[in-house]
Amino acid sequence: MVLKDIPADTRPREKLLARGAAALSEAELLALLLRTGLPGKSVLQLSQELLDTFGGVAGLLNASADDLKRVKGLGGSAKRTQLVAVLELARRALAQQLTERPAFTSPQAVKDYLQLQLAGRPHEVFAVLFLDTQHRLIALEELFRGTLTQTSVYPREVVLRALHHHAAALVLSHNHPSGSPQPSRADEVLTQTLKAALALVDVRVLDHIIVAPGGRAVSLAEKGLL
Repeated sequence: MVLKDIPADTRPREKLLARGAAALSEAELLALLLRTGLPGKSVLQLSQELLDTFGGVAGLLNASADDLKRVKGLGGSAKRTQLVAVLELARRALAQQLTERPAFTSPQAVKDYLQLQLAGRPHEVFAVLFLDTQHRLIALEELFRGTLTQTSVYPREVVLRALHHHAAALVLSHNHPSGSPQPSRADEVLTQTLKAALALVDVRVLDHIIVAPGGRAVSLAEKGLL
């Protein structure tokens, strides 16, 4: 089923023009990109299935072209390349926000950016946002992979990368693929270890943000654990 076969008063395109993009659900917005469904499956059903497969918009934004290729109905290059292009534009828009203005004028923008980068990964990734004196983004680097413990994340490496970027401050981050963004005791100890190591070279740790699938994120600074 294509969009023109959906009753006019419920078509995403007409709804968007009449009421604005904010009135559309995530599935309806995605349907506007996909345009057509599959035999026996409407474009809205295909859109919802895609969101369910990747755990919502946050997961979808982390999907690669190969991930999308494995979804039935996205094997053709046209739909897939459109989606990949839109997803990459979203990532770059958030990165540009953090580069052009102080990151912590909008803590939610930092969480959203880290959600895009890390939340959909099937394994744990430890990343660092390196910031300048005005807390604008210099670079995001993924430094370690696998189960994160104090012994697998090396403070010396984090310090060296901070010095390399001439960073004045940084934000630590990692993902919890299991689903809960709540920090463990090991996460708290690691944060304090890195904070102490970086203080020796006058680099401040502003936060440690843990992200999980489904758009969830926890800030250790907001929880008073920094």
